[in-house]
Amino acid sequence: MNLFRDKQFKYFSVFILTFVLLIFLSGIGLNAVQKKAVHGLFLSHDNAVVTSFLEQGVSKDVIAKAITSTTNSQEGKALLANIGVTEHTAIRFLPFIAEFQKISESYMLLFGMLLSSLLLVGAFIFLWKREQLYLQAAKVITNFTESDFSCHMPQMNEGTIYRLFASVEQLATILQSKSEASQKAKEFLKSTISDISHQLKTPLAALTMYHEIIADEPDHVQTVMEYSQKTELALKRMDQLIQVMLKITRLDAGSIAFEKESCRISNLIAQAVSELTTRAASEGKEIIVDETPEETLLCDQQWTSEAIGNIVKNALDHTNSGGEIHISWNRSPAMLRILITDNGSGISPEDLHHVFKRFYRSKKSLDMQGIGLGLSLAKAIVEGQGGIISVQSALHEGTVFTLSFLTEP
Repeated sequence: MNLFRDKQFKYFSVFILTFVLLIFLSGIGLNAVQKKAVHGLFLSHDNAVVTSFLEQGVSKDVIAKAITSTTNSQEGKALLANIGVTEHTAIRFLPFIAEFQKISESYMLLFGMLLSSLLLVGAFIFLWKREQLYLQAAKVITNFTESDFSCHMPQMNEGTIYRLFASVEQLATILQSKSEASQKAKEFLKSTISDISHQLKTPLAALTMYHEIIADEPDHVQTVMEYSQKTELALKRMDQLIQVMLKITRLDAGSIAFEKESCRISNLIAQAVSELTTRAASEGKEIIVDETPEETLLCDQQWTSEAIGNIVKNALDHTNSGGEIHISWNRSPAMLRILITDNGSGISPEDLHHVFKRFYRSKKSLDMQGIGLGLSLAKAIVEGQGGIISVQSALHEGTVFTLSFLTEP
């Protein structure tokens, strides 16, 4: 029974069994005391009778015969009745029986008080310990309801009550996880809103200024055209910012289900750089896809190509005219890696650990284009599919981004 796994209940059960044994032994002891008392009383009674007979001159043979006789007769019963000794005679009028009753009652009262006291003390200790256990558990549960999970339920013993405590502890762990997740979600939402607000503030201010300039000089066609173009660029930046933030938010919330399929790496790379080759050519840069043996990757082609495209775009942003971006891949028994290497300006050691943070811009690249979300989005996409993204770089020597994916089992 699970009940006997409880240490306190086990001790109390042993106490009850010991108490029952003590009652049994007390009964035996009381019986022995009563026998001894009866024996002594009968000897005293016989001695008194013999002494009385001797004083009256009755012969010793007659006395001995009378004392040892076991015969009952009506004459004897009638004689006892004449002197007031019958079965209806009150015990207080029978000195020897009254004395025996007094002794028996004294011993019974003594044993009863001792056993009762022992039972009460044992029961009180058991119930007090249980009360302390319940109070401790109630205090911990109260802390749980107040989102304080620093304390834990008593779990040092076995038994049904401790299984209940373990279940409550497990429930508290789940509540703590949900509370932490909820808190993180709130902080993430607060941070996201703050980031979006901060990032939209500049283009919105610019739009307001452009609108005022156009409104003030409606007859200057050149001015209107110039600031209309700037307005269009600001709107595109805002749209790009909002779209990327929505993607990152959906990825962080786990609301995007990646549709994985077997994709050829060459097709994946081609899709990723299709819109960037023109820009690279116009800036005097070159995107080189190395001649690597064809491989396949189980991934969501649309999202993965976007992640690769964002990294290539970042490489273009930090590579001077005449620079090169190399894309290659290799397979090991457990991993397939896609490497994007550039010979650009590189990343300083103090910035290397922050490149995947949202809106992070190095002090050395504040004048470069971009909104600071491309690498964050790439990281969210890769990790959302169970991959790993890492970066190695040295200032003025270039950068290598590595996308690692587990191969199919």
